[in-house]
Amino acid sequence: MGNRNFIPVPKQKNPEFWDIKRIDHIRRLSMTGEPYEIFVNNSGNRILDRISFNVNDRTINDDYGNTETELAGLKMSVPLYLGDMSYGALSGNPNIAIANAAEKTETMAGTGEGGLLPELYDKKRIFVQWASARFGVTLDTLNRGSAVVIKIGQGAKPGIGGHLPGIKVTGPISTTRKIPEGLDAISPAPHHDIYSIEDIAQRIESLKIATKKPVFVKVAATNYIPYIAAGIARSGGDGIIIDGHGAGTGATPLVIRNNFGIPVELAVASAHKMLLKDGNRRKFKIIAAGRVSNSTDAAKLMALGADVVSMGTGVLIAMGCIMVKKCNLGFCPVALTSKIDGKRVFDESYGTDNLIRFINGFTKELSLIVKRLGLRSIRDLTGRSDLLYSDGISEKDLDILSINGEPAEVSPEYGRIDPDYSYLNHLSNTGSAYITSMGSDAPPEIKSPRRIIDFLRLDGAQVTRPPIDPYREEIDISFRLHSIDLEMPLIIDIRNAPGRIKMMLRFAAQASGIAVIDNETLEDYNDITIRYIDGIYIHRSSIYTEKTLAKGFSGYIINSEINLIKIDNYLRSINKRNEYDIIFNLNDNFLNSGDIAKLIALGADAVIISHKIFMESTTDPNYNKALNFVNAIKKELLLISGAMGMYDMQNSLTGNHEILRSVSLNYSLPEINVKEAGSQ
Repeated sequence: MGNRNFIPVPKQKNPEFWDIKRIDHIRRLSMTGEPYEIFVNNSGNRILDRISFNVNDRTINDDYGNTETELAGLKMSVPLYLGDMSYGALSGNPNIAIANAAEKTETMAGTGEGGLLPELYDKKRIFVQWASARFGVTLDTLNRGSAVVIKIGQGAKPGIGGHLPGIKVTGPISTTRKIPEGLDAISPAPHHDIYSIEDIAQRIESLKIATKKPVFVKVAATNYIPYIAAGIARSGGDGIIIDGHGAGTGATPLVIRNNFGIPVELAVASAHKMLLKDGNRRKFKIIAAGRVSNSTDAAKLMALGADVVSMGTGVLIAMGCIMVKKCNLGFCPVALTSKIDGKRVFDESYGTDNLIRFINGFTKELSLIVKRLGLRSIRDLTGRSDLLYSDGISEKDLDILSINGEPAEVSPEYGRIDPDYSYLNHLSNTGSAYITSMGSDAPPEIKSPRRIIDFLRLDGAQVTRPPIDPYREEIDISFRLHSIDLEMPLIIDIRNAPGRIKMMLRFAAQASGIAVIDNETLEDYNDITIRYIDGIYIHRSSIYTEKTLAKGFSGYIINSEINLIKIDNYLRSINKRNEYDIIFNLNDNFLNSGDIAKLIALGADAVIISHKIFMESTTDPNYNKALNFVNAIKKELLLISGAMGMYDMQNSLTGNHEILRSVSLNYSLPEINVKEAGSQ
């Protein structure tokens, strides 16, 4: 459906969560203010999309139910919270439009961590954020809204702080945030006065005393979310914003966005059950955020335990976003996320009007769902998981969500994962971590999983332990093997590389402290070369008996995640794990640096990637690009280690299955010994 007020969405070449169907639905609501579709059926691997209501009457009429609720002492016409998008991430006028729409529709909006625009000072339906950098935060700004949000984490970057690229830090942003113009604004990973749940309790109490306002805590959906929610409730918090994997953002390292966090549906259900068990559910609010695309998503999340849902990306789409994912660069085609330099200005009234119509249409759709379900009020929907069923998720997920259905098996379609050429090109061109925007497109929910590690997520440190800031603190990612010491757990296989590429990668390996595998050793590179023919390592993953180990091998080079775990477990069972190396050969099946961390957590001491990965990163290989490629992976591993809260990667991560959670992986769970996301 087209309209002159909307720019056409560019052709989507790769799988996307925010596909044309979802975007079109939002646009229809924002143009008409009328309901378009309820009980929406979306295809895909997202767990929430494979859940349905027992009732499926999709008729659109005017038989509406009651959607009114309450949040932070204010009546809401519908349980909808409009994101947490900061001034700076957005270009100012969109922030004003969001706050205006919240006032006029009796919903609620979050300010994000960028401080408060003067135009928002008189707005009451806002939650003012108190984040780790305290940008623009004063007692006056905290008192402006209806509640305060302590931001510990967010779904797009668990375990790291906010990031506003320097190109977007213009004069107005510098003034509001009280930071230097033109420099990256990177918030500390932890609050430096919050390192435990006890510290959270003190901050909640002090903010309540200072403001007399309700205090909520925003966290990413991570491994220990039920215990975090219970701890916040016990600490006197009024509610929690749970931001799931896939949530949008203005800027984040791709390796954090795509490898950390769990789906919001599993997190909400798990937190809801824990709060009930703890006796703290009745007055404590759960706000569910991350990939909420329509009223059907909202209703499902409420049935799983949410009181309110949050929409961020959907709000931007209603105001014209076309998902080009360049928010971090400051050149938004519709001026929503442009840098504030006066060249492109978003039409505030256009945004406000579109949002009001969108919210009205959303409200009517949700009210139709309430009526179809036979409920008196939207409040009666919270926790009604008995209204849901699924025939397409694992038995473990059915249990976590407390819904009925027939379990289904999901397994990888084994093969090579599709390379991300933009990501690889950035590594070799810049030598830095790849910064991107919007939500994750990672497997298994969006891209097709090809490997077991595609079903696994890493845990971002928050509340239960503090993250570590790699920009400001020392982190050790070096690994000691029997034959060589590595500055990071990376080895590059150059055996079949062209001669020129071999020399480039030898140079890069020596300069960065990693190793190469080759059939020959050059004198100048002897200290960084592992000879494939030396017989130092066993290359057959099925052999790990005492008899074999007695032959004097240093360890194993293997290429199966299952066998990696078996060998690691076997060596630990005979108390010989520290005597042998386990090196995983990922070959050319490399997606991003998160692969390395996941394989280390499954038991590897180092990971081999093929020289082909470097060759795919550039059409013009040279020595500088080879060094950039390796150094960028090192920087990303530092980010990953910090986000997990690990000062020493080898001693903290190797074989640490507890740092992992699986998403929709059921057929081999007993073998890999990784808990399902949302497990208590």
